[in-house]
Amino acid sequence: MRAIVIKQYGGPEVLTLEERPDPEPRSGHVIVEVKAFGLNRAETYMRAGAWGDVAEITGIECVGTIRSDPEGRFMPGQKVAALMGGMGRLINGSYAEQVSVPATNVVPVVTGLAWEEFAAISESYATAWSSVRGNLGLLPGQTLVVRGATSALGQAAINIAVDLGVRVIATTRSAARRPMLEALGASEVLIEAGELSKRVRELYPKGVDAVLDVVGNSTVLDSLAMARRGGRACIVGLLDHVASIPNFNPMFQMPHAGVHFSSFVSWSLGTPDCPLTEIPFQGIVDRVAGGLYKAKPTRVFGFEDIREAHRLMEANAANGKIVVRL
Repeated sequence: MRAIVIKQYGGPEVLTLEERPDPEPRSGHVIVEVKAFGLNRAETYMRAGAWGDVAEITGIECVGTIRSDPEGRFMPGQKVAALMGGMGRLINGSYAEQVSVPATNVVPVVTGLAWEEFAAISESYATAWSSVRGNLGLLPGQTLVVRGATSALGQAAINIAVDLGVRVIATTRSAARRPMLEALGASEVLIEAGELSKRVRELYPKGVDAVLDVVGNSTVLDSLAMARRGGRACIVGLLDHVASIPNFNPMFQMPHAGVHFSSFVSWSLGTPDCPLTEIPFQGIVDRVAGGLYKAKPTRVFGFEDIREAHRLMEANAANGKIVVRL
């Protein structure tokens, strides 16, 4: 099979298209014939060596068809989404024509969406659903701030929250992205600058019900300051790639009024603690197909153009999900 491999850690130029042996059937796994995959920030960090030694073939998600399932859980040719399960880190991932994935991390989906449209959904929406509907436990009529809203994950969170009847305040670093966020249903768009919590508190003196922080550790303390007493804040992304919150002291730096702070890490998807069966993938895909969720990829690249795709992601110029179609 053809695969995109990491020859050495570094920039996009280290990604190389080569031939590799087809994956062998193994217990507990299924083999997926990859039709398309979405790009994720995590893959740029793994390619650069920022997360230590990882698998030769990266890629944490894909969509495609079942090639084989030794234990008969899936039918050959069945359409599926596959995500996480150690792909790209512990085992070879989805940047290939075939990939072996733990069966717990594969979901059957019936859809007529084009492969590139299907590929724009799975990881972003699984993570957004788990954090918005799970960690934050949002209810209709509540108010949510989404920081890093123009990312694929941020846009997925807006779609899910607006559909739920939540009022969304979206943040972005660029005023030019305001129309796009408003088109997704954001009631207000704020520009990231300085301590954004002060601006939020001017609009909502008692604080907001919840904050979803896709930016990362550099903004977490400011995000906590936005939440009302009894409100919630969840960190779900590391767009800033800041390793830690400097000198974080919860007793003195977290709000004293009782804000609930959590994180959701997409690596937990498909584990016993976070089974994929808890996420309504079919319903999410149907909402996308019906236009209720706006989730089309912003750019689609060919397999041979993976370096250009990575450069676009690292330039923060995609404004949404980048997809590679095989």
